[in-house]
Amino acid sequence: MPHNVLITGGSGYLGGTLLNRLPAANILPSSNIYASVRSSSQAESVKDYGFTPLAFDFSDAAAVRNAVVENKITVVYFLTDPVNHEAQVSFIAALAEVKAQTGEDVHFLHTSGAKIFSSHAEAPTDRPLLDTQPDLYDVQKAQRPTLEFFQKAVATNCIVIEEAEKLRVRSYIFVPCIVYGKGEGFGNKISIQTVAIVKAAKGVGKVYKVDDGKPTWPVCHVIDNTNLYLELLRKIVAGEDPDYGKSGYYLAASGSVAWDDIYSAMAEGLAKRKVVGDASVVRADAQALEKMGAALGVPAEIVAVQIGGKCTFTAEHGSKLGWKPQFAPEHILEASDDEVAVILEHLK
Repeated sequence: MPHNVLITGGSGYLGGTLLNRLPAANILPSSNIYASVRSSSQAESVKDYGFTPLAFDFSDAAAVRNAVVENKITVVYFLTDPVNHEAQVSFIAALAEVKAQTGEDVHFLHTSGAKIFSSHAEAPTDRPLLDTQPDLYDVQKAQRPTLEFFQKAVATNCIVIEEAEKLRVRSYIFVPCIVYGKGEGFGNKISIQTVAIVKAAKGVGKVYKVDDGKPTWPVCHVIDNTNLYLELLRKIVAGEDPDYGKSGYYLAASGSVAWDDIYSAMAEGLAKRKVVGDASVVRADAQALEKMGAALGVPAEIVAVQIGGKCTFTAEHGSKLGWKPQFAPEHILEASDDEVAVILEHLK
């Protein structure tokens, strides 16, 4: 039985680029690809790729069940919500029903985020944390973040694995990091962390650093991030049994870069366009953090969560699949001027 794949979040930055690159990847016929939509215009965009749009309410377990079971979906790529777990549990239950009907293996990929493996979520940062580490599930289970957002997100990663294991669904925790580059889909063209740097800088007229020392964070071009999504799907469809469940964490990262270097590179582009007065970067004081928080729409104490912190999560799993990033980690610095330009063009 051929796999039928459902992609959620296709109007987003990551999901849109994934949909755009799926046809050329030649993993499955377009008739086997479905994408969730929330509007008629999104449905038309999905049809333009030759895929089938599905409109249903993720908060309605019966609607999720109908969408998955009636279309015999065997692979769900969930790119919609890294924090809450209810929809994911519904999808996993529906996939289990398809497995019971067909006898075929079924797969659920949950898109998480590197912040959930960082200092913000009380993950260990005193050493490299490998995405192939045998006890990574136990490390996540033991994390006790202070912020409720991270409490829920860490719990969701574990719940996805536990529910899938219980129902004999193969689960994968896919972890984007600082993703950059222009999105290729029909919806959002820009990322998150680099966008936050620009938003904060616009709000105060200067680029500030928010951490002491020189913490680093993993980075990945959006095309490389997409290629890891695709490579994992290729292995699933080919029946090559990529690692899953408690061994199924996949970080999309070409390496790590210091936040300070990212700030400085982007400050050059912002100063060139007169968004900030000059390209210097200094440590933010309390007053600057207040203004940056206002620009980002968050309290001052959350600014560092948006554009700082330390993450030693390290990618190994992708290379075991044969994934090779096209762009070295330093490319984010070389491409910073283009990144600033794209963000300013699409910033709302």
